[in-house]
Amino acid sequence: MIPPRKATVGLTIAGSDSGGGAGIQADLKTFASLGVHGTSAITCVTAQNPEGVRAIQAVRPEIVRQQIEAVLDAFRPAAVKTGMLFSIDIIRVVVHFFQEKGMPPFIVDPVIVATSGARLLQASAVKAMRDELLPLAALVTPNLDEAAILIGRKLVSVEDLRDAAREIKERWGCAALVKGGHLKGMKEAVDFFYDGKTELLLSAPFVRGVSTHGTGCAYSAAIAGHLALGRGLTRAVELAKHYITNAISESIVANGHSVLNTFRAPVARGMNRTGRLA
Repeated sequence: MIPPRKATVGLTIAGSDSGGGAGIQADLKTFASLGVHGTSAITCVTAQNPEGVRAIQAVRPEIVRQQIEAVLDAFRPAAVKTGMLFSIDIIRVVVHFFQEKGMPPFIVDPVIVATSGARLLQASAVKAMRDELLPLAALVTPNLDEAAILIGRKLVSVEDLRDAAREIKERWGCAALVKGGHLKGMKEAVDFFYDGKTELLLSAPFVRGVSTHGTGCAYSAAIAGHLALGRGLTRAVELAKHYITNAISESIVANGHSVLNTFRAPVARGMNRTGRLA
C-alpha cells in the first residue's frame, strides 16, 4: 500500500462569501489548487453575491479565537493570510496569536471596502489594523483605495504605488504589495512590491471584458500558499501575480457572472517579465 502524500497547511482568517467568489471560499479554492491543505477561521458571515453585500454578521471574537486555536493545535500551518476582520476586537484576537514567537508568516489583505461600496472594516478598526496588526505581518497587499486609507492620501499614478509601498515598509515594518489594477488610463495591471531590499514592478495585460469578484482574496491566498510550499516571499509574490493573471484570463461564467478560474496552472500566457528595480 502506498503511504498517503503529506500536505503542507495554510490558514485563512477571513469572512465567508455566500456567492463563493471571495473571502474564505476563494482562499480555500486557491489553497487547494496549489496543493495546500486549507484550514480556516471565519470572522464574519455575509449575505452577498457578485452584485453586492446585503448583510454582515460578525462572529463573536471568542469563537474566532477558538477556531484559530483549534487549527494551530492540530495542524501548525506553514503560512497564514487574513482577509475581512471587521472589528477592533477581531483584529486583536489575531494580534494576540501573532505576537508569540515561532508563529508562521502571515499576509494581511486589508479588506476595508467591498467593490460595491459596502464597509467591510469598521472605521474605528482602521487604526488597530495599521498600528497593531501590520507591524506583525510579513506582507500587506492593499489595492488603491485600501492603500489610500492606510497612508492617508490618494494614489493616482504608478509612481504613487512605489511611494506607497516604501512608506508602508518605513512606517510599519512589513513588506508591501500595492496593487494598481484600478489605475485609470493603464494598458496593464501594475503592482509594486517592496520589502526594504528588493523592489519589484509586476505587470500583466488587462483582461478586457471580464469583471471578476475576489481577485484580492485569491491573490493574497496564492502568496500565502506559495509561502507554505517553502518559497521565499519575493518568489511567492511573483508566482502569485502569474496565478491571479491566469485565473482572470481563464475565468468562467456562472449564470452570467464572471468567476475566477482558480484551478488553472499558475503560469499566465502573455505575462511580462518581472522588473527588479532596486
